[in-house]
Amino acid sequence: MRVFRGHTKAVNCCHFCFEDSKFISSSHDCTAKLWDISSGRVIHVYGNEHTALISECTLTSDNERMMTSSYDKTVKCWDLHTGKVLWSVSLDGLVTSCNVSVDGKLVACSLDVKNAVCIIDATTTSAVTCLNGHHSSTVTRCQFDPETQRVCSVSSDGAIKLWDMVAQRTVITINQAHSNVISDCDFSLNGRFLCTASWDKSLKLWDINTGEFRHRGPNILQGVHNGCISACEFSKDSSILVSGGYDKTIALWDVDAARKKLVLKGHEDWILDVTLSSNKQWILSSSKDATLRMWDIQNHEQIPAVIENKKSIGPRMAQCEQCEKPFAIMHWDDSKLTTCVFCRRARSATSKNAFPLPPVPTI
Repeated sequence: MRVFRGHTKAVNCCHFCFEDSKFISSSHDCTAKLWDISSGRVIHVYGNEHTALISECTLTSDNERMMTSSYDKTVKCWDLHTGKVLWSVSLDGLVTSCNVSVDGKLVACSLDVKNAVCIIDATTTSAVTCLNGHHSSTVTRCQFDPETQRVCSVSSDGAIKLWDMVAQRTVITINQAHSNVISDCDFSLNGRFLCTASWDKSLKLWDINTGEFRHRGPNILQGVHNGCISACEFSKDSSILVSGGYDKTIALWDVDAARKKLVLKGHEDWILDVTLSSNKQWILSSSKDATLRMWDIQNHEQIPAVIENKKSIGPRMAQCEQCEKPFAIMHWDDSKLTTCVFCRRARSATSKNAFPLPPVPTI
C-alpha cells in the first residue's frame, strides 16, 4: 500500500488515467490534482476556479479533458495538460455529480434543486435535456451507459431511473431499490449490469439488459461493510467489483459468485471513492482523511492486515484431485494446491524410488 498526501480536505473522487501511469483526484479543498504514480508527486493542480467544494471529477476517454462539478453551482471543462478552463456552465443549484459520455460529447450532471438531472452538450455548452423533478429527493449520482444510450440516476429517495437518450423518456424505474440513500452507481463495460451502492450497507447487481431483475430481483452483496457504502466500480472485464464505505474498509467482490474476495483496511476516516486499474492489479481509494491510498491486490497476501485476518479465519477445505478426499489448506499456503499431503508424498516417494507410504487414511 502507498499513501498519497497533498489535499488539505476530504478527497471525494479518484480515477486512473494515462494507461494507469497517473491518476486524478478532486477534493473538498476546491482543487483537483493530477498525480504521477511512479514518483508519487503532484504533476498539476487545477485550482483557483471553483469557489466551493468539488463534488466529482470525470475524464474523457482520450485523457485530454476533465469535467468537474461543484457546490458553487457550476460544471467546468479543463484542458488536462495545460490546466486551463475551456468552458464553465452555471446551473440553478448545487451540482452533486458529473459524468462524461464515452465519446466525450455529452456531460450529465445532477442537481439538488428540483432533484434534477441535466445533460449538457460538451461542444456548445448548451443544455440538451433538463429533467426537473426526476426524483422525489436529491439526485446523488448519474452516469452514462457505455453506448451513451441511457443515463442512470440514483437518489436519496432510494430509487433508480434510466433515461433513454433517443426515446427521450424514462425506460426503467426501480422504486425502493434500496431501503436508504443510494450513493453511487456503475455500469459494467458491456452495459448489461448496473451496480448500486447504498447507505443500507448493501450493493446490488441489476441485470438491466435482459430485465431479469424484474422477476428474479438483483444479486445482493452484503454482510461485509459495517456502515454506509459510498462507492462502487466494476473492473473492465466485469469479473470483479470494488466498493468502499464509511466503515473505512474496501471490499473486493467476485461478480459471478456474488461473494467477497478480500477486505482491506488502512484509511483513518470514511472512504469516499474507489477505482480499479485496467489490469486489475491496483485499487485506488480516496478518503475523508485527506489521503489517497493505492493497494497492490495481486500481492494482497503480503498485506499484514490480510495475513492476520486469514489466520483468524483458519484453513479452507479443498478436494484432492487424486484420491478425491477433502483436505485443509491454510490461507497462507499455496492457493494452487490440488492434491492432499498424502498424495503429494506418495508421488514424491515414487519419483525417488523410496519406500511406499502407508495407505491414505479415511476421513
